[in-house]
Amino acid sequence: MVATSPTPSTTRRPFFGLTGGWLTFWLTVACATDMSLFGYDQGVFGGVVVTDDFLEVHDLVGPTKTTTLSTVTAIYDIGCFFGAMMAFTIGDRLGRKAAILWGTTIMAVGTVIQITSYSLPQIIVGRIVLGLGNGLNTATAPIWQTETASPQWRGKLVILDMMMNIAGYALVNWINYGLSFHGGAIAWRFPIAFQFIFLFVLWGTVPWLPESPRWLMAHQREPEALEVLSCLEAKPINDPYITTLRNEIEYSILYERENNPRWRDLFTRGKPQNDTKTVRRLLLGAGTQFIQQFEGINGLGYYFPTVLINSVGLSNEMARLLAACSATSYFVFSLVSVPLVEKVGRRGVMLLSTVGQFFCYMIITILLSYAESSPDGTKFASASIAFFFLYFIAFGIGMLGVPWLYPTEINSLQMRTKGAAVATATNWLSNFVIVEITPIGIQTLGWRFYIIWTVLNAAFMPVIYFFYPETANRNLEDMDAYYRSNPPLIVTKDPDATSTKRPLKYIQHEDEEIQMSKKRNSMAMVSKVEEMEIEHVK
Repeated sequence: MVATSPTPSTTRRPFFGLTGGWLTFWLTVACATDMSLFGYDQGVFGGVVVTDDFLEVHDLVGPTKTTTLSTVTAIYDIGCFFGAMMAFTIGDRLGRKAAILWGTTIMAVGTVIQITSYSLPQIIVGRIVLGLGNGLNTATAPIWQTETASPQWRGKLVILDMMMNIAGYALVNWINYGLSFHGGAIAWRFPIAFQFIFLFVLWGTVPWLPESPRWLMAHQREPEALEVLSCLEAKPINDPYITTLRNEIEYSILYERENNPRWRDLFTRGKPQNDTKTVRRLLLGAGTQFIQQFEGINGLGYYFPTVLINSVGLSNEMARLLAACSATSYFVFSLVSVPLVEKVGRRGVMLLSTVGQFFCYMIITILLSYAESSPDGTKFASASIAFFFLYFIAFGIGMLGVPWLYPTEINSLQMRTKGAAVATATNWLSNFVIVEITPIGIQTLGWRFYIIWTVLNAAFMPVIYFFYPETANRNLEDMDAYYRSNPPLIVTKDPDATSTKRPLKYIQHEDEEIQMSKKRNSMAMVSKVEEMEIEHVK
């Protein structure tokens, strides 16, 4: 009997022997930590900018400093924008894991610069550096989670990651509230330094976890990709399902390489349209992030204590307490989005969320207008607090997570990193505008500032309804097949584009491929047996 070399799967146990659900669990821990850090970063400066010691040290005291303070806060988003653009090259060239590790290290440098800051230029540099790392991470982590998750879990896990974003936001609001009683430098330096807890978790998990199998296949590393797929699905490498999945990924890669336009050709007039609808998919993905920001979330996310102090008339301590309570209810109700995102679908939760936000901002605008004009305005201002809370809840059930999930699903493999990076860059650029104008808008327009958000939420409802196809319960390769069919721009006339269930034609195609793989495997086995018999006769 001739000895045969053992397969890689029998000589070693990668990923500490974890497979299936446990391996997906640890991937989710890493991605969720990344997004928790993102949420923490969004909330931390809301408490910092109302801390007396921070304002005095950086010469930001007084109403004449409102514009400068807005810029110090918003400049972080410019760093995030350029970090997301870095993901164009780093994400594709080095892989998902390396991009996140680079982003984490850059964030550590930015955090140290901020902790040790005693001047306005230093805090600005620290904010920009921190933003670079966070932009790189937030453009990469959702892709990594998407490309390593099974279709039935993909949406839930990315939404869970964004739910942990709110957990980070809630945590920092409680830290800010607790330290408001202490005062001094620790009230703002400690919350910034606390970010290292998240950074240590990322450094401890990302290096040993699997790379995206789709990225590996796209970079001619098929043996590694098959091993990762086998571990993620807890099936042997030669299982028909793994073979079918590998063939579908390979087909999508080859098709996109043959049909994908160059960046410089994407928006060039006169060029023939290619049937993968690259531009449309790119704009739809980036559009979710644009819509999310201009529905008004980060006017509150970055400045909720300031809003409660200036628009509602609360004390500093009460504003911090209510901001922490709101963040907690925001987190609790965001749990609802995990089952909803598959049952109601991406379109459904975006619409539900946007309708709720429109209603809340409309009532807030009305109440604050009465608070300013009525002699008994305090009651109206106090009543508006409930609708600020409800706004966060409405946002949490849909528009919180879907804009991070959707670009990773709607774009093809070859455009997934670029599409997610464009979407994330859109988020941060829009974010910068919102964070820059909010304090100035509240100071100059008063209650009229909230009319802007009311109108924009109303305008986005038909955009979502008519133009956004459903991506729930589809394989990533299903979306490639959908766009190869040259679908119309308006999606409401196509049941396959709006159904939350996976279309039957994709299920049948997959079943046929699995059966063909089984036949090929059987024929290969028969052929091998025949060869062995012939060899034996000889």
